[in-house]
Amino acid sequence: MDAVRVALLREVLAGTEWLGATQRFAGALRSSAVSHGGGLLLVGTPGYEPWHLAAHLVDEAAWSGTPELAPTLVRHDARASDPAHLAVGLGRLAATRRGETLLVVSPDEPGEPLLERVHDVRRAGATVLALGAGEGELTAMAHETLAVPEGAELDLDTVQHLVSAAAGENAVPSPRGRRRLRDRLARLAESLTAPPPARW
Repeated sequence: MDAVRVALLREVLAGTEWLGATQRFAGALRSSAVSHGGGLLLVGTPGYEPWHLAAHLVDEAAWSGTPELAPTLVRHDARASDPAHLAVGLGRLAATRRGETLLVVSPDEPGEPLLERVHDVRRAGATVLALGAGEGELTAMAHETLAVPEGAELDLDTVQHLVSAAAGENAVPSPRGRRRLRDRLARLAESLTAPPPARW
């Protein structure tokens, strides 16, 4: 979902709880990752890997000039032969320390093995955020939660787009980040105002 679609979605959601909820959660994510500066870890479940959110946060980190928003994607089935950005396994959670932030994305209640790891991360002093079903043990462990229950007006993927966009926008951009944003907006305006391609 690009910036234009996110903006249109926000217009549709104006006046609903979703807009404020995603912005508050994004603010908590940004505040924890930037103020503590220890690093942002992102993990899903064995059946749901939030690689799309990871990619969007990397983009937002670059565009806003806020490198702390770029997460390390922690994977359940990571292998040493995977590319470096996909080769971080669950063992990374055992090394989590105070000052780091863990974002858990789970459409359902995570299984016991992941919950145990999240509990250890919290006990080590890291900040835990949860995005997903919004009930059960994970919600109780998290410092901040954004619930996307089954059957809600928005699905989990759409909410992730709103959260990642808000996390980057609400950051205070560096001069380099502002230039990149201006460049993006200029390219977008150019593509929207360009005449349609000639017919064959």
